[in-house]
Amino acid sequence: MSTPTPLAAVPNPAPRLETAYVPAPEGAPADAPRVFAVVAAVMADAMPVGKDQRNTQQNYNFRGIDDVMSAMAGPMRKHGLFILPSIAGHRQERDGKMTRTVITMRYRVYGPAGDCLLADVPGEAFDFADKATNKAQSAALKYLLFTLFMLPVDARSIDDGDRHHPEPTAEQRAEQTQRQQRRGGQQRGQQRQQGGQQPRRSNRAEPGPWEQEPPQQQRQQRPDYLAAARKADSREEFDKIRAAAVKAGAPADFLDQLDQVARSKAQAASAPPKGERQAGGRASTGQQGGDQEHAAALGEMFDAARDAGIADRAEVEQLFTSRHGVAPADATREQLHAMRDDLLDAVQGAAA
Repeated sequence: MSTPTPLAAVPNPAPRLETAYVPAPEGAPADAPRVFAVVAAVMADAMPVGKDQRNTQQNYNFRGIDDVMSAMAGPMRKHGLFILPSIAGHRQERDGKMTRTVITMRYRVYGPAGDCLLADVPGEAFDFADKATNKAQSAALKYLLFTLFMLPVDARSIDDGDRHHPEPTAEQRAEQTQRQQRRGGQQRGQQRQQGGQQPRRSNRAEPGPWEQEPPQQQRQQRPDYLAAARKADSREEFDKIRAAAVKAGAPADFLDQLDQVARSKAQAASAPPKGERQAGGRASTGQQGGDQEHAAALGEMFDAARDAGIADRAEVEQLFTSRHGVAPADATREQLHAMRDDLLDAVQGAAA
């Protein structure tokens, strides 16, 4: 077994502290809280720190210095407390391939009034490279915070019946959430590196890149044969549209709608122009009777539309034109009656 070899140029240990408290300087506000009261206030707001870190080499859990500092940052800022560190003693020696470092950290804990507490805390660490001193300082700081502020080590400390503890503030909850997210990201990264497996799906609403399905080709939009039939200028053009609809597999009821458009257009083409119907004025009783019957049929259709919940006259006219291919004013009484009956059937069906 090799004998540890002390390293050169190592500072000598500092003398022991003569006092553990330095009063506030002259001129400090009399109403400023002293460090003793501030330490007690920070203790009341301190949150638990669990063993959430994992040493995979030695296979044990531990409380990391990052978690401890994050737990103390909020309460210390809130109450105006800060810590000034210095190295009171430092000793290093080579032990085989490792460097062993033993230090004594001297901490000055200042309150708002300027008075401070002094505490010497030892720290020890080994490292293969140049990180032994850093590790020793981290260990000393962690145990200063634990022992000075009596940090609870698990969540059960909050629920003790003989100890009141306030609910965590929004800032403290945010810090805890950030720590958990960082730990979760580190653990997932280690799992991917070690196992080479795809990450598990999270609780996100959207899938991750590994879960996304290949994009599907957009379906070809089906032509609007009904609109094309209404725009057809000739019977030949209509027949081509109907043949295309049959070839595309249109159902029988859809073909009936196309045929109805053709019949409506044929009736509209054979009917005398509206100007000619009005040219005779009220000269003949037959013409007056026809106009009155048409107006009555038109009124019945609009009444049926109101019963069906369509009160807008323009909307009714648009609906009629889209179905029959002509405006209600130019339609036949049969078309108006057919539209009326359809609307009344809809009202009865809704009431059934």
